[in-house]
Amino acid sequence: MSGEISPTGKRSDPGSSPGLRASHADRDRVVDVLRIAAGDGLLTADELDERLEAALSARTLGELSVLTADLPPVSATAGAAVTDVKDVVRIEQVHSGAVERAGRWVVPRKLELAVYWCEVTLDFTEAVITQDTLRIDVDMAGKTLTLITRPGIVVDTDGLRLVHSKVTHRQAATAPDAPVTLRVELVGQKAHGRVVVRPPRRTFRQWLLRRPRSLS
Repeated sequence: MSGEISPTGKRSDPGSSPGLRASHADRDRVVDVLRIAAGDGLLTADELDERLEAALSARTLGELSVLTADLPPVSATAGAAVTDVKDVVRIEQVHSGAVERAGRWVVPRKLELAVYWCEVTLDFTEAVITQDTLRIDVDMAGKTLTLITRPGIVVDTDGLRLVHSKVTHRQAATAPDAPVTLRVELVGQKAHGRVVVRPPRRTFRQWLLRRPRSLS
């Protein structure tokens, strides 16, 4: 059908074999399909992470098709819209309430923070990620800039100039060979206050499960 593409992101070909080797382009198309599905609420954040990891390590077309077999066909125009969008989000705030992005917010390609004496929290644990890099241009004074990560998200603070400020960086635990789904690059200046990069805090139940058993 015109206007629709297969779960691997391209028009189905009756002669194609699932045993054929997958190319980088094939993997990229599946990644786009998965991210669109997550943005539509068809996949949870954990399911998206698992399938992205499998897609990036898939060797054959058959391995890729399994990852999208339970998803509806993606319109070609929808796929193009996701890959072509170049969002720039600017947040300006002075001496007011806290700035927070949490839940299923869509991560832009670029984020500009012009924030003075306001707390800023960017929680990526359930965020919808549509690209592999996010650049955050920081022009911030006072208070704390907090980034809450999940496995597969890497934060680079090397391009950030600190003035009477400090960085506390605690990366989310992940396997050494796990793929990077999003690289966050902080550039610009943070004066007075802190930059905190950390995984989500454990729930009370998780804390109890991790406590060592008392010796009887």
